[in-house]
Amino acid sequence: MFRRTASALLALAMAGALAACARSGPDAVAAAKAHGPITVWLSNNAQEAAWGKQMVADWNKLHPGQHVTAQNIPAGKTSEEAISASVIAGNTACLVFNTSPASVPQFQKQAGLVDLDDFPGAERYIEARSGSLADQYRSEDGAFRQLPWKSNPVMILYNKKVFKKAGLDPEHPKLATYDQFLATSRTLVHSGAAKAAIWPAPSSEFFQSWFDFYPAFIAESGGKALVENGKPQFDSPAGRKAAAFWRSLYAQKLAPQEAYPGDAFGDGKAAMATVGPWAIAAYKDSVDWGVVPVPTSDGRPPSAVHTFSDLKSVAMFSACKNRATAWDVMKFATSRAQDGKFLAATGQMPLRPDLTGTYAGWFAKNPGYKVFADQTRRVVDVPNVAGSIDMWQAFRDAWTKSVVFGRQPVDSALRDAAGKISEILAEY
Repeated sequence: MFRRTASALLALAMAGALAACARSGPDAVAAAKAHGPITVWLSNNAQEAAWGKQMVADWNKLHPGQHVTAQNIPAGKTSEEAISASVIAGNTACLVFNTSPASVPQFQKQAGLVDLDDFPGAERYIEARSGSLADQYRSEDGAFRQLPWKSNPVMILYNKKVFKKAGLDPEHPKLATYDQFLATSRTLVHSGAAKAAIWPAPSSEFFQSWFDFYPAFIAESGGKALVENGKPQFDSPAGRKAAAFWRSLYAQKLAPQEAYPGDAFGDGKAAMATVGPWAIAAYKDSVDWGVVPVPTSDGRPPSAVHTFSDLKSVAMFSACKNRATAWDVMKFATSRAQDGKFLAATGQMPLRPDLTGTYAGWFAKNPGYKVFADQTRRVVDVPNVAGSIDMWQAFRDAWTKSVVFGRQPVDSALRDAAGKISEILAEY
């Protein structure tokens, strides 16, 4: 995950843009038609890596003349930093699985990405696989420079054992409205059942807002992104309600202001956590869990609640010489068959419009995942805009100052953050 500052990443982006001008990559026209060996980079997540090796083996059996080599994304403080450095050096793999949509504008600025629309039928393929949600992953000029791959919709996981210890009904938790969530949280903490009701990272890394404010804002606003049509959306009634809700959690000592050195939910220190479906495999042997949608001020039914998708994409990078093969591998890896194998191996959700119908047999055997599969129909991602990382950092700085530590009124902090983000968007 991300651990670098926005200024450091911006410096990398600027250096990459200059380097892109200086180096000579493969001829784009020739590369788009070329077939041959390619290298792909995979996440070092054990389950994803196992699927990736299997997928590559399946491809290589069918295409001996277009051999694919799978490697882990190079080590670095973050995978995004490692990829950015490889773009500068001109030695990125042809395909990178697990590309963060927030970094796509940066890689684009570095001239590091291949426009997928250059391949015949690419736009039609992406739209058919991902449905209407695919439009969120277009760049500002309307082109696809990423193939949206897997979604991890953020929901509220809760520990049934801890709820029962606090005298709460673990099968029917009262968590739908802000008032219910706060009342339940007070019971959990004041009873001594858990140190914290919920314990997201209170730190200032820009991406941390994806797991506290952003899901709450998306849910409260009915599915708005942080920025739409070049304008911040969060300095609004929905944004102020979501931020005030989280401020109440911190002010009432229901969410700690210090970071936990580990997994607070897994260690039983927090009764709840904002997580995606990956958590089922992580906690299945250690936590008796339940799951509910992100709360809203008025307690909307689950079918009306949107949340953050926490999606990762597959991207093709401009250092690739055999791009025709790379495009064919992208389609192969995201085919119905491979998506089914990926779902079974990882429990993460391929971005397809009818997951439970397409893989009915698997969901029948794994019913705990159905609620996450249903939630994938109502997800919102990060805005695909230039200056994305600086934008999120400006928001996070305001959030930690006001919501976490109470050093500025929440409403004025949101207003200031909206102004700064408007300036950032105007600069690009």
